[in-house]
Amino acid sequence: MSFDKFNFSAQINESLRKSGFIKPTPIQSKVIPLVLDKIDVMAKAQTGSGKTASFVLPIVDMLLKDKKEGKTRIRVLVITPTRELTAQVSEIFRTFGESLKVVSIVGGESLGDQLYDIQQGCDIVVATAGRLLDVFSKKQMNLSKLEFFVLDEADRMLDLGFSIELENILKELPKKRQNLLFSATYPQKMLDIASKITENAKEVSIKEEKQTVENIKQRAIQVNLENRRVLLRELLQINKWKLILVFIATKRAADNIAKKFRKYGYQAESFHGNLEQEERKYTLEDFKNKKINILFATDIAARGLDIDDIDCVVNYDLPRSPLDYIHRIGRTARAGKSGTAISFITHENSEHFKLIEKKCQISLEKEQIKGFELIGIAPKKAKGEAPIKGKRKSKKDKLREKNS
Repeated sequence: MSFDKFNFSAQINESLRKSGFIKPTPIQSKVIPLVLDKIDVMAKAQTGSGKTASFVLPIVDMLLKDKKEGKTRIRVLVITPTRELTAQVSEIFRTFGESLKVVSIVGGESLGDQLYDIQQGCDIVVATAGRLLDVFSKKQMNLSKLEFFVLDEADRMLDLGFSIELENILKELPKKRQNLLFSATYPQKMLDIASKITENAKEVSIKEEKQTVENIKQRAIQVNLENRRVLLRELLQINKWKLILVFIATKRAADNIAKKFRKYGYQAESFHGNLEQEERKYTLEDFKNKKINILFATDIAARGLDIDDIDCVVNYDLPRSPLDYIHRIGRTARAGKSGTAISFITHENSEHFKLIEKKCQISLEKEQIKGFELIGIAPKKAKGEAPIKGKRKSKKDKLREKNS
């Protein structure tokens, strides 16, 4: 089965070829025809299934084949739970719809600049919920011509506490539109939101995550915090992996460690949200083409990174969320291949890794590499001051600020 059966435009077919897309994934095979037939969709799919392309490709194809005269109006609105996923979805829209204007709306960047971009005219808006409501409050966003509404990773959005925001967003949308919902799970609260978005959606279910994880050799290696970099070099020399994705907690740390590994003679680069669009594009292309062997990345690469040949994923820093652990390691063992995922376990993060194991229902043997054994004892956590009621932000408020 190939993409030819969808009769995409020549521009999309050329972009598919350049991006290395050979045949549609199971979810793409099921969802793309429904989107092209203007049918609402409720899709259940895990990370790594190719779900983003399943809505981006048909939407871009329809926009290109039905260009409107006059000033560009917003025809597509995509809501995602995080800034990182917003950036990834926006990039995929730009890859396949080069002639279309895509605007990203996220917190942490100039609201004025984002409003200006919208006012100049755009076809597609990809946004986080909190910042989109900020834009709505300015009354400078016209959604009267909206044709497609996409809710991506909806369950994670609800986990972050954005149900009220979603309901407020729905009030701003025109009644007539095509709705596309994507979620890894559909608990009752997700179904409640879905019923307010669409009443006649076609349900699509893809179960691939378990098989994907089973193809991954998961390892947990104990090491002192300060010895992780040297241990990583040791592992690279022993295993001769060709493509390695290393997850780092912060953008600055990713830049610093990539620079050090280049000094060691490795083809290494960093990848994070502070890079310009062109930089991200060229870095990923070089990584796919093996001009870069090691990519030191923040969680911007945990979702939506479609590279089939990554041999090993290293959790140099553990993810904050247990769910993100699955997303991260899912970057290897793609397209039916096998892969390795290694997590560095230190005194400082050992308790957090126990939580990850519990939530992900795994139990890994804790390895020690000769010459890099974990020594010493875990530092005691200093107790903070007792919270003053009403003076500190709640966990929910902090999550909203982080991901808006």
